[in-house]
Amino acid sequence: MRYAEKHLIAGETVQYETRLHWIVMLGHTVIAAVLALVGATLLLTPWNSIKGGGASIAGPLRWAGAACLVVAAIFFGIGLMRRNATEMAVTNKRVIVKSGLASRRTIELLLARIESIAVEEPAMGRILGYGTVIVRGTGGTPEVFPQIAHPLAFREQVQRQIAGEPKSS
Repeated sequence: MRYAEKHLIAGETVQYETRLHWIVMLGHTVIAAVLALVGATLLLTPWNSIKGGGASIAGPLRWAGAACLVVAAIFFGIGLMRRNATEMAVTNKRVIVKSGLASRRTIELLLARIESIAVEEPAMGRILGYGTVIVRGTGGTPEVFPQIAHPLAFREQVQRQIAGEPKSS
C-alpha cells in the first residue's frame, strides 16, 4: 500500500498519483551500463590465450570483471530506489508528497491553503514529459518538486480539486 493511501483522513480519496520521471535514473543507468560493459569484457575475454611474462593475470581480471558487474547492479539499484521512494498524490483534500526510504520527508498541503502552483518544463522535459512543480502555500515558502512525471497533469489535478471538480479519467 502506498504512503498516501495509508495516511488518508476521514472522507478523503486519492484522485491522482504520480512519481519521479525515469530521467532521474539516467545518470545511474549510464554509469551502470559502462561498468557492466567493462565487467562483461573482463569476464568474457580469453585471458589465458594472452602470453604474459610469468604470472597469470586471468584470475585477477575475472575478479575485477565480477566486481564491476556487482557495482553496476548497485548503481542501477540506487537509481531505481530513488525513483520508487518518491510518491506524489492529489487527494480531494490535500497534496501529499513523500520522498526518501531510510530517512523520510513528507509534505502535506491542504488544498484550501494553496496559493499557486507553477510548472517549469525545460525543452527536453516537454519532449519527454517531465518538469518541476512549485507549490506555494499561504504564508509559506514554495515547495519545489523537481523531475516529476507529467507535471501539467499534476497541476491540472490540483486545480480541479481546488475547484471541487470530480476526478477525471
